[in-house]
Order: sequence, then structure tokens, then C-alpha cells
Amino acid sequence: MQSTLMQGGMDLMLYGMGTVFVFLTLLVFATAATSSLVQRFFPVDEPPRIPSREVPAKTPVPPDILKAIQTAIDRHRHRH
Repeated sequence: MQSTLMQGGMDLMLYGMGTVFVFLTLLVFATAATSSLVQRFFPVDEPPRIPSREVPAKTPVPPDILKAIQTAIDRHRHRH
């Protein structure tokens, strides 16, 4: 009796694991197929490029703000 119970448990385990494996495999293929269909029929438009001459020039940071930033960084590094 013990042998049949163990055999039944093993059969049930293998059946369940096989079912889950088949389902997940089908899910991967379905996701890949759906992704390729969406990319084919609804392509992503590339964002417009900003010409480099239209980029605003950087404004210089005042020296007192640079000193405050450097002091904060130094305090943070020496605290640890």
C-alpha cells in the first residue's frame, strides 16, 4: 500500500510539473508573438532630434555656490 501511495504521489507531482512547464512555455511563445505583432503594426516613432546649435549655452555657477557645494561634499565624505 505504501508503494502505491508513493507512486500515485510521484505521478501527480510529475503531471502537475509538466502542466506548469507546458503552460509557461506556451506563455513565453504567446508573449513573443504578441510583442512582434505590436512592433510590426505599431512601430515606435523616434523622438525628434534637437540640432546642436539650438542647445542653450550653460550658465556659469557663481563661485560662492560652488564653494558651498564643495564644502557639503567634503563634509559628507569625511563623515563616513
